[in-house]
Amino acid sequence: MNPAEAKPPRFAQLTMDQLDAAQKPLGEQIVKVSSIGIGGPYNSMLRSPVLGQRLFDLFHYLRWETSVPLRLNEFAILIIARQWRSQVEWYAHAPLAQKAGLSADIIAELKTGRRPSRMAEDEAAVYDFVAELTTARKVSDQTFARAKQVFSDQQIVDLTAVAGNYIMVAMLLAMSETSVPPGKEPPFRDGEE
Repeated sequence: MNPAEAKPPRFAQLTMDQLDAAQKPLGEQIVKVSSIGIGGPYNSMLRSPVLGQRLFDLFHYLRWETSVPLRLNEFAILIIARQWRSQVEWYAHAPLAQKAGLSADIIAELKTGRRPSRMAEDEAAVYDFVAELTTARKVSDQTFARAKQVFSDQQIVDLTAVAGNYIMVAMLLAMSETSVPPGKEPPFRDGEE
């Protein structure tokens, strides 16, 4: 679909000036930490400001206070982004994952939909745990035991929560048909599995 034929967004992009009294405090918090302002999932979240605030607080923990090392946390987010082919999640988090130390080769291989071939032990444990939990909807004893060798109980719980959280973010983005910022190339092409 060329830009002239593009569908209008399901939710018009809000601006800070449009926010009402219930939305403005959340909007102000978002713009302090978000590289995309109140775009992406925040545009949807602001439409339900009480839920949006609670999600924002959860996002804060899962991004900045989690017990999972940042490189592995971002890797888990990318696994979900790839499963959902979430344009915005991948667009936002692939650079963050690389900056946090995840190799460009792992990111590139994951983007193709393959299990990355050259992962460190902790990366392989994250990949297998998250992929199994989100596709099989359970974690085998073997996968759990492997995760326990690498991670603490808190890290396993936090890793599970980050995967579930970013599925929810992918769902918000899919429901609202949110894509990358105008003029930016979507990471996944139409028809590409």
